[in-house]
Formats: sequence, structure tokens, C-alpha cells
Amino acid sequence: MRLRQVAFAAHALEPALRQLQQVLGLGEPFRDPGVAEFGLQNGVLPIGDAFLEVVSPLKPGTTAGRFLERRGGDAGYMAIFQTDDLAAARQRTERLGVRIVWQATLEDAATIHLHPRDVGGAIVSIDAMQPPESWRWAGPGWRERVRAEVATGLIGAVIEAPDPEKLAARWGELLDRRPTQDAPSGFTLALERGTRVRLVPAPPGQEAALVAVEVAVRDRARFAAAAAAAGLLEPDGAARIAGTRIIPV
Repeated sequence: MRLRQVAFAAHALEPALRQLQQVLGLGEPFRDPGVAEFGLQNGVLPIGDAFLEVVSPLKPGTTAGRFLERRGGDAGYMAIFQTDDLAAARQRTERLGVRIVWQATLEDAATIHLHPRDVGGAIVSIDAMQPPESWRWAGPGWRERVRAEVATGLIGAVIEAPDPEKLAARWGELLDRRPTQDAPSGFTLALERGTRVRLVPAPPGQEAALVAVEVAVRDRARFAAAAAAAGLLEPDGAARIAGTRIIPV
């Protein structure tokens, strides 16, 4: 079980994609025509052998559009995990009473999308690929689009929650991982390939939300310079893109 892709929802697709490319030095995105089924357009950017995605509504009444309205702007939207045992993941969701809102089984990929109200913090997708190193959602030839001068991989997703311990237990049950506590009140789910999910306290009155992504960077100075030039650099060295903090590690 590893974190393989994180998606952001944005009102405007192209500016968010350009900012990710500029700050992280990423290659060209893949536009998946299949997301039109959900009333969306998207771009999927390879970062090492993982991926960042931006989705944007094409019409009123989409799930992503309602999410943007509720969040009051662009925000982290979805965490996609890869497993080598999707059958076991299905059994865990059934045992926990988590609803599957969408699923697909194709010749080289299978996926289940879980109801965010049953999980908390984000839409969770659990996917299996054949072969495991492939990734259908990134399109053909994604390896040729990888650029690693600045960012080299996806490390983690950060979820804020009113009760991070409770939500860490829920995510841990779904992902088959035991949370470990970080001082003073955060929790981490350590996954394969050095990836993780961190659950931290939310500000008072805020609902659980995917608020940050951690990325491995080769050149932190170049990251900071690009983020500053785009007006996206935050005081602690992170960048804010599509309403989500991009944390260099």
C-alpha cells in the first residue's frame, strides 16, 4: 500500500497546472478524456513515479463543483493509494461500513472510490495496476514526461482533522496500517515506498481536509526561487498551489 497520486480541485485548471510545473519543474500533463464522465477536465503530472492531478468542473452540479463551493475555493481533493491486494481492501471497506461510490475493473487497472463522508478528510481511492509499476491514469508514455531537476517524488499527504487520533485510526483501518503518534498531537501512517499520510489538528471550527502535500525535492533553492517568482512562497518555505500547501522535503 503506497500513496501514488494526489488530486487538487480548482476552479481554473490551466493556472494550477502551470504553477505546479513552474514550481516543481514538472513535465507536460496528460489530459484524461475519461474524467468527462464526472463532468470534469483534468491534467495529470508525473513526479518521479508518482503523480499530481488537478481536476476542474466543466459544468454545474458536479461532485467536484459542490466540493469547491463548500470549501470556498481551490483545495486538496483526493488521495489515491496503490495496493497489490485490492480484494483485501474491498473486504476492509465492507467490514467498516464504508460505501464505494465508484469502481472500475479494466484489463490493466482496477479501482474503488470511497465515500468521503464514510472516511473523512478527502476522497480516498484504492487502486491496483497490472503490471504494478504502471499507472493507467497518467496516460501512455508518462515516463518520458518525467522531469527531475527540482522535484523527484511524492512523499505524503497531510490531513487536518478536529480529532486527528480518531481519523488516523479510521484511515489506518482502511489502509491496513497502525498509526504512530508524533509529538505533540499528530499521527502518521507509514506506507510503502517511503510514502505516508500525516494527520494533524485542524484549526477550531474547521472540518477535516486535505491541506498539504509533501514532495521530495532535489533543489530546494530552485523550488523557493520559482515559488517566490510566482508569488506562491509562504514564510516557512512551502508553496501554496490550488489552495493546498506544497511542502518541500
